[in-house]
Amino acid sequence: MEEGKRSPPAMLLFLSLLIFCVPLGGDSSPISCYNDQGDAVDWYYMYKLPKGHGGKSPHRGELYLLMEEGSEGWTNGTGTVNDTTAALGRTVGQLYSQGRNSEVGYILYNDQRPTGGVGDPGGRGGHTKGVVLLDKKQGFWLIHSTPHFPPARRAGRYYYPDSGVTNGQNFLCVTFPLDRFQTIGEQLQINQPNVYDCGVPAALAAAAPALAAVCEIRHPPPARTAASAKPASNRSVTLTSQGGAEFISFAKGASFNNDLYHSWVAPSLGSDLLVQFWIRSSGIRPSDCSLGWKVLDIEVLNPGQTGPFKTSQDHSKWAVSPEGAVSGGGWVCVGDINRNKAEERRGGGTLCRRDPAVWKAYRAAALQCQACGGGGTVQC
Repeated sequence: MEEGKRSPPAMLLFLSLLIFCVPLGGDSSPISCYNDQGDAVDWYYMYKLPKGHGGKSPHRGELYLLMEEGSEGWTNGTGTVNDTTAALGRTVGQLYSQGRNSEVGYILYNDQRPTGGVGDPGGRGGHTKGVVLLDKKQGFWLIHSTPHFPPARRAGRYYYPDSGVTNGQNFLCVTFPLDRFQTIGEQLQINQPNVYDCGVPAALAAAAPALAAVCEIRHPPPARTAASAKPASNRSVTLTSQGGAEFISFAKGASFNNDLYHSWVAPSLGSDLLVQFWIRSSGIRPSDCSLGWKVLDIEVLNPGQTGPFKTSQDHSKWAVSPEGAVSGGGWVCVGDINRNKAEERRGGGTLCRRDPAVWKAYRAAALQCQACGGGGTVQC
């Protein structure tokens, strides 16, 4: 063989190696929810287990269950919530990996802001926690229940706070096309979230002015309905994900002044509800079976059959239909507000979906509930 020439097999091998050596991810990857394997996914639900779960693992309090499109139920996470290569770290970590001059928009909001974040330190806005991150094509909305999470962008890196380790936490990440973020912005305006870090470039502000307003004004006036000049106290809308999954977003403002679940979500969905929420606060609303709807407070849980624990160990806020429909399964809602008197006068909401596998996983997690009127415990 002449010097400088390659045989066809050698050339193919060279080209193959060249292809596989091209770095993946970075700014060229779509803004999306990502799973543990690094695949872009349409949506996922995550359940971070309380610190008492995990056996002898050194990472107790950072272990989680994951469920994504195509899953038959909960699967054990491959890493921890503090791991940049696990689903939560891969997803939120996109904020810190983007170049400063990249055309991405983001909003970080939490009624318990992280150290170094700006905004209202007293959390007098909505009782809401979440992340919005998008580019000129698509993005994700992450709804969660973890205090002081995530760090502001200027922190330069992703990490999970110690304050979110002890108790159970829930996360719902959904990938949406660009044209859905105007509506998401309008829902957030009603919630009046405590925004502690944000940035919405002009190009994205033109596509989603309501989202830009949430960033610029920090505590904007609630969105106004088309038919009335009065601020909207609450609104529900259907949001279709990038992959075509339909979610119903319920957003209420302070003026709604009523329980989110019993007064609105249950009758709107036409379903009784079992509700998990943070009970270690004052003014807790007991289970309520009036007005034709049963809304029961969960007291004992066992997500993924990992071992039962009390709701006092779980900071999550979610709801599930006690019965599934003949087709389509029952409802599952993941949000950021509790059933107590004080939060009836604060903004907040929940994102609901009907999916058989998701419903079965959440329904199986609810073991014992408070009986109607707060009298005793019953099987959920």
